[in-house]
Amino acid sequence: MQQESAVQTQSDVPTSARIVIIGGGVAGASIAYHLAEAGEKDVVLLDRNELTSGSTFHSAGLVGQLRSDPTLTRMNMYSVELYRKLQQGDHPPSWVESGGIRLASSPARLEEIRRQMSWASTFGLPLEELSPTQAQELFPLMDTAGVLGAVYLPTDGYLDPSQLCYSLAAGARAGGVRIFTHTRVLGVVAEGGRVRKVRTDRGDIECEVVVNCGGIYAAEIARMVGVRVPIVPMSHQYVVTEAFLPVAEKVLPSVRDPDLLVYYRPEGRGLLMGGYERHSEPWTATANSYDAVPADFNAKLLPENWSRFEEITLNSAIRVPQMADVGLRKIINGPEAFTPDNEFCLGESEVGGFFVAAGFCAHGIAGAGGVGALMSEWILQGEPSMDVWHMDIRRFGKQYRSPAFTLARTVENYETYYDIKYPNHELTAGRPLRTSPAYSWHQAHGAFFGEKSGWERVNYYESNAARGDESLRPRGWAGQNWSPAVGAEHVQTRAVAGLFDESSFAKLSVTGEGAAAFLEWVCANKVARAVGRVTYTQALNARGGIECDFTVTRVSPEAFFIVTGTAFGNHDLSWLRKQAAARGASDVEISDITGQYATFALWGPKSREILQTLTPTDLGIDAFPFMSAQEITVGNVPVRALRVTFAGEMGWELYASSEYGAGLWAILWEAGEPQGVIAAGYRAIDSLRLEKGYRIWSTDITPETNPFEAGLGFAVKLDKPGGFLGRDAVAAVKAAGVARKLCCIRLSDPLSVVLGSEPVRVADEVVGRVTSGGYGYSVEASIAYAYLPVAFAEPGTSVEIGIFSLWVSGEVSSEPLFDPNGSRITAS
Repeated sequence: MQQESAVQTQSDVPTSARIVIIGGGVAGASIAYHLAEAGEKDVVLLDRNELTSGSTFHSAGLVGQLRSDPTLTRMNMYSVELYRKLQQGDHPPSWVESGGIRLASSPARLEEIRRQMSWASTFGLPLEELSPTQAQELFPLMDTAGVLGAVYLPTDGYLDPSQLCYSLAAGARAGGVRIFTHTRVLGVVAEGGRVRKVRTDRGDIECEVVVNCGGIYAAEIARMVGVRVPIVPMSHQYVVTEAFLPVAEKVLPSVRDPDLLVYYRPEGRGLLMGGYERHSEPWTATANSYDAVPADFNAKLLPENWSRFEEITLNSAIRVPQMADVGLRKIINGPEAFTPDNEFCLGESEVGGFFVAAGFCAHGIAGAGGVGALMSEWILQGEPSMDVWHMDIRRFGKQYRSPAFTLARTVENYETYYDIKYPNHELTAGRPLRTSPAYSWHQAHGAFFGEKSGWERVNYYESNAARGDESLRPRGWAGQNWSPAVGAEHVQTRAVAGLFDESSFAKLSVTGEGAAAFLEWVCANKVARAVGRVTYTQALNARGGIECDFTVTRVSPEAFFIVTGTAFGNHDLSWLRKQAAARGASDVEISDITGQYATFALWGPKSREILQTLTPTDLGIDAFPFMSAQEITVGNVPVRALRVTFAGEMGWELYASSEYGAGLWAILWEAGEPQGVIAAGYRAIDSLRLEKGYRIWSTDITPETNPFEAGLGFAVKLDKPGGFLGRDAVAAVKAAGVARKLCCIRLSDPLSVVLGSEPVRVADEVVGRVTSGGYGYSVEASIAYAYLPVAFAEPGTSVEIGIFSLWVSGEVSSEPLFDPNGSRITAS
């Protein structure tokens, strides 16, 4: 423990510090290091035992950079840069840049690694495809039987996790961070919605910020302030062999064979081998209780479980035959904190100043450097500079307060860790949970459900498949989990009308004397319009990035109704509440009212004709114009009707108190069926919106994109009295001109359909990455959206998109592709 010599051991901790970090593993040490590097000196780091005594010390230490999430890939790339730098310093973390090989032992896996090749090119990662023979040359221990191909990233590597932690801690101490070991946190005190104090067995510390890096204890720590961190400590095993490798000049690369569920890396002159078994073992958490990690579980391991590891052991000898005969030096069985979706849990919670960096899911060493840099920025500047939605703690809805739901989801994700996730892959654990009032009707009429944020949502009705065109099935992966029903629902919506159940859409209420002024400040568009007006707007961060994308309806002088995406309700609610607190808007009440309303959309050229038979309200263009709302009756049901669209067709979204939902759906269906209305799902909505160029937050628009480059400048009112959050930043963008634009690309091959993140190139130079795409059944084309440099953003520019191992030609098109003048929306 030589590295621990500078850790402070005095009996009393300081009585105050600006920032207190709880947990001395790689997460806490990395955040401390980066805070110090940014010049923040008033930082205290606490650990209940010694540094690295949690999950860090038994981590396998693999560092792979390429992930399916662009932000996480960039974070991991930063980690490698940092580890190289630390290796040259006074406290090297034993970084070995060995390279990493990922094998394909099945045709489907070969497709997957070729898709990864495409991703890598958009990041500048030197990922190269290898033949089985070439892979064996780099890793001679391998038996190539069954191997169809491989990819190799020479900048991947591994290190000693404990040494990394000590290295980061040394850098933090050098920057002024005070580290106290053998200091137990007994409580965290919050008052007025913010953290105020950390109580320890060595004294209390008043503070402004608490960063929960507690690892497997993170959920317990968060419960001290009423915050839910949905993690489950999972038993994760690996073995270290006896020395059997000859002394070599060049170190062996790490190897992953996901088809066999195993990974390997060198460990001295032996191998470290582990994997993700199909029969996992959660530790301490149950369906009826939260995790209960023993208070004295410090620097300890779990008993080895050979029976559960048997499948991994047998598989390891298939790829490396010597594993069947070599002796084992030790087996490591340690608990790792996993989240329900195998992504980190990062960010500021609903309690002001209480940050979380937990749920490292056994790949935390790869991300630790990037996590530290990102969290430091988040703490000091109030927001991260990258889009971290897939890692943000706010992505977890209230259902994750349930230990049963959290456990079921976590186990399913762990046991399918290495599975190929085809597009539109659906999880099954914990379902059904949240259902629309019309759920039984959907079941009876052949609905194929998907799930988002716990909601059962109709993807399509298989009963409509016979009306579709099977010949339009996309090639490759895009044809997986596909149904001709989607095309039938799309086409009939355009021809007559589609009836959609959007009850899962998140609904927020903003009320109070100061509601209008508050929303004017946080929204880029003018939203405090006349009662009954609907406004489409973005809410921006200080950099001008898009934090939220929603509609705002003014329902009374002091009440506004916000509708946002199903998965974004918790995020948008938290973001708005944070801004209200920052503005001191104590007279504004912001509430989630999603469950109070059933929501059905009726869109299509005959939507007015159908709806008019059910209401005495005049639905004509003058009486009920586009982007307006009225309280009406539909049949016997009182309804808030919004004349809006996400399909590019005339129509209404109808909001009724949930107890009326089943009846309202039946009324609408009975009125529309004789006219040819079709019940349709979310896959059709996605196809319809693509043809109209409607953006999706988290893919097409993110906190890293601004409205002008996203083509949403029309929703920005720079001349609003009093300005708005992010105004100066977007004004500067407009004045200087954007460097890139979100472009619509029409592919030459209609059956080549993008999945997202594919590279876009012009003249052999990769210039962008696909944000979203799909097939447009009305324009009969494969459509992709991507940010391109302005030099290549002009309509008519020829581009190519890399779809797996093929480059498919396309052309930048004017948008929208369908009904460019919008006449179908504003139909009189």
